[in-house]
Amino acid sequence: MATVLATPGVYIEEKSAFASSVVPVGTAIPIFLGYTQKAARGTKSLKNVPTRISSFAEFAQFFGGSPTVKYAISEDASKVNGYKLTVDASTRYILHSAVKFFYSNGGADCYILSVGDYSAGIKAKDFNDEAKGSGLPQVLKYAEPTLLVIPEATLLPKAECFALQQAMLSHCGYATKSRFAILDVFDGAKERTYGDDDVINQFREGVGSNFLQWGAAYYPFVQTTVVSSGDVNFTNISNATDLIEILSKEVNDDLESGRINEARATAIKDELAKIETAATNEEISSLQATLKVVSSKLNSILTEISESLNLLPASSAMAGVYTMVDGSVNVAKAPANLSLGSVISPSVQITSENQEELNLPLNGKAINAIRTFQGKGTLVWGARTLDGNSQDWRYISVRRTMTFLEQSIKSAAEGFVFAPNNSTTWSTFKATVVNFLSNQWQSGILAGQSPDDAFSVEIGLGTTMTPNDILDGLMKMTIKVAIVRPAEFIVITFEQQQQKS
Repeated sequence: MATVLATPGVYIEEKSAFASSVVPVGTAIPIFLGYTQKAARGTKSLKNVPTRISSFAEFAQFFGGSPTVKYAISEDASKVNGYKLTVDASTRYILHSAVKFFYSNGGADCYILSVGDYSAGIKAKDFNDEAKGSGLPQVLKYAEPTLLVIPEATLLPKAECFALQQAMLSHCGYATKSRFAILDVFDGAKERTYGDDDVINQFREGVGSNFLQWGAAYYPFVQTTVVSSGDVNFTNISNATDLIEILSKEVNDDLESGRINEARATAIKDELAKIETAATNEEISSLQATLKVVSSKLNSILTEISESLNLLPASSAMAGVYTMVDGSVNVAKAPANLSLGSVISPSVQITSENQEELNLPLNGKAINAIRTFQGKGTLVWGARTLDGNSQDWRYISVRRTMTFLEQSIKSAAEGFVFAPNNSTTWSTFKATVVNFLSNQWQSGILAGQSPDDAFSVEIGLGTTMTPNDILDGLMKMTIKVAIVRPAEFIVITFEQQQQKS
């Protein structure tokens, strides 16, 4: 008792009846890095400030709308439709669509770090510039995010994309050891060639060999419905004069074939001429509605643009899947055999034979496939990290579960820093950890028929510490856990037996 009892009377002393507890840390709180239309909360700039949001409406409020991606159109007689579209890379950004894709697949709370606006194109240095503290260095200041996602990495030149992905793995496995990187294969919309230019082989070489257990990759890109047809119009064409010329040629062909008369052709061309002068949203919407009725070629052009904008890497959707699985089951559930929302199909069709080398390569760098199954839709059909040859860290769920346990117990252990390094502190700390792990075993995260089979906790002089450790101020605890692993391969054996009746 702190107060000396000198005066007669009644004194009350309260003692804690229960041991301290371990608070489970969040497991699926992604942070997205990329470019946004704006970055402000009122008058306060949010550029390079990790900002927590809980809905797409909040994203729009703080970070604005979608970019206007520009395409150049030109005549091309070699193509069936007679034209070619070329995207202006300096106007192509996908974070806005990626965040919408995230929320279409079970996303919840996340962080957004805007590295710039839509004015100057994408630069690798914006994502990881230690000198200016831009990008990844800012993420180090925040402990809560547990997933790292940069969908726009695939828009960088190949070498810069791979360098950034290596930096992402290093950030997760070296700088923090508390995050997991979700990567996309560069040029992931392309078919495999299995040669020197093969997209998978180049990715495996490009990401290097360090910190592979801290990341997973997905292939191929997917065709989505994130960008609606109403978000695309003729203003996405940068050279309006050439567009008018191509559409006028369609009118002339219809006139020559007799499908329309001279008056109709003149009226359509008059409408086409307004493309260059339409300025307000009302004028654009009205003219767009009129032209879509009379021009099949314009419909074809707008559809092609829409399909191009809807071809997205899968990392943001997978962040949503991780969030959904962690919330509905737990972190030990493998994020696989689940359908993707807002997806029409993968850009590349993968068969079981094609997936063998993706899943079990000699170098261990497994790539998780996104496949279409008849009657089931588009499914995530892989749950491996890039460290596929490791018995310890082969599976995403195992790596993330261990991180969850480590970070939760680490946070609780901070309360014992500078506590007396004696048996009283040891027993209290052990009871705290044992109680936490027992709860995790009951929730299904740990394997075993009893807590003794699921984990063991050791601490004390002569077991985990020496007298010199105590003199040096070290308190050491050894924890062993049996983590649930996914049933990746299910083998069912059938045999015939003799008739018994």
